[in-house]
Amino acid sequence: MDGVTLTPLKQITHPKGDVFHAMKASDESFFGFGEAYFSTINKSDIKGWKKHTEMTLNLVVVTGEVELVVYDGTDFFSAKLSKDNYQRLTIEPGLWVAFRGLSDENMLLNIASIEHDPSESENVDLGDFNFKWDNFIG
Repeated sequence: MDGVTLTPLKQITHPKGDVFHAMKASDESFFGFGEAYFSTINKSDIKGWKKHTEMTLNLVVVTGEVELVVYDGTDFFSAKLSKDNYQRLTIEPGLWVAFRGLSDENMLLNIASIEHDPSESENVDLGDFNFKWDNFIG
């Protein structure tokens, strides 16, 4: 899908604790830095739909497993991210995004290109788009 990039990330195993890369300024999908924040999502709960007009999202799941869905007005893109599928999902402005927690504890990191500004995003109800969470196979 245009505006969506899935980037495999490096994990370094260390006997005292592992290192999980998230993003470097030299990465192709780095569009600047505004802020970084963590978001938790309860098992089976869904957050979304949200569309940013300026912000590029860089989403990395650091705990649990999260299904992320992107909608461009025509098609859906879905990815399940976790420690076992450790990747960064980059979502450019103008696309709708929602996500669902799949494990008991779920946390994702967003490395946003700009600081949060509520006036540059739009939210709609989950039922506004015809996406069947339980039946979708991406």
